[in-house]
Amino acid sequence: YGSFYFFTSLRYLIDPISPLVICSLAYLVITFFNFLFTELERRKVRTAFSQYLAPAMVEKLAQSSESLVLGGERKEMTFLFSDIRGFTAFSEQYSPEGLTQLINRFLTPMTQVILDQKGTIDKYMGDCIMAFWNAPLEVPDHALKACHSALVMMKELEALNLELVKEAKTGDSTTDSLRIGIGINTGTACVGNLGSEQRFDYSALGDSVNLASRLEGQSKTYGVDILLTEDTYRSASQLAAVELDLIQVVGKSEPTRIFALLGDEEVCTSTDFVRLVELQNEMLNTYRARQW
Repeated sequence: YGSFYFFTSLRYLIDPISPLVICSLAYLVITFFNFLFTELERRKVRTAFSQYLAPAMVEKLAQSSESLVLGGERKEMTFLFSDIRGFTAFSEQYSPEGLTQLINRFLTPMTQVILDQKGTIDKYMGDCIMAFWNAPLEVPDHALKACHSALVMMKELEALNLELVKEAKTGDSTTDSLRIGIGINTGTACVGNLGSEQRFDYSALGDSVNLASRLEGQSKTYGVDILLTEDTYRSASQLAAVELDLIQVVGKSEPTRIFALLGDEEVCTSTDFVRLVELQNEMLNTYRARQW
């Protein structure tokens, strides 16, 4: 319009094409680099979390990376620790290569179970798995999902043991069955990128984390596979769990009530389990009243 006005009024010709072309090219270049930087940021997020989260959760986080709070935040989370019992003696039956292969066979299905339940793998410590729920993304019913993960992990372990028994019969292996203990706790912790400027991990710290780890160790003492704290049981009360004891944990002034997780919702409604809970509660009440 300006070019037309100057030409008709002042007989002065201004070329309108060049500015339009330059502006259009500038717009296209800026749009392209903006898209490129956005994709690079999403790829960075995908790379950082692809080893910890399920693919669907990684993609969701990449689409909304602002939900990832760098540096740490306090959140209510559920923590799971799993460890192979008697692993030191068990490892003596294998060569380093054979032991590595066995551990990979064990960790792969266990990891997949946790990822399927929207959990985050924090780290592997030899044969131990540390995982948590409700970070970096919100996970509704995170305590329930952690408990379901533990139950499915026991089923996966049973399937692996059947394979090991078949291999032992054919002479490919000489091993005993694997047994694991699992501890689960729900509580508040600090979660985020923790570490140094040279190296950091996305992890969690707090008493709630330590309690879950100690429960995993106590599972062998009580002769059960899965131990829960009372906080976890309150959030997953529809599952089949029975109270075991009150234990004094290091660093805690009050005793912690612990439960044994025995089954899912279907087991919880069975006649046998209802009777078991009645007998267990009667025994605990009598014991705590010292009615020997």
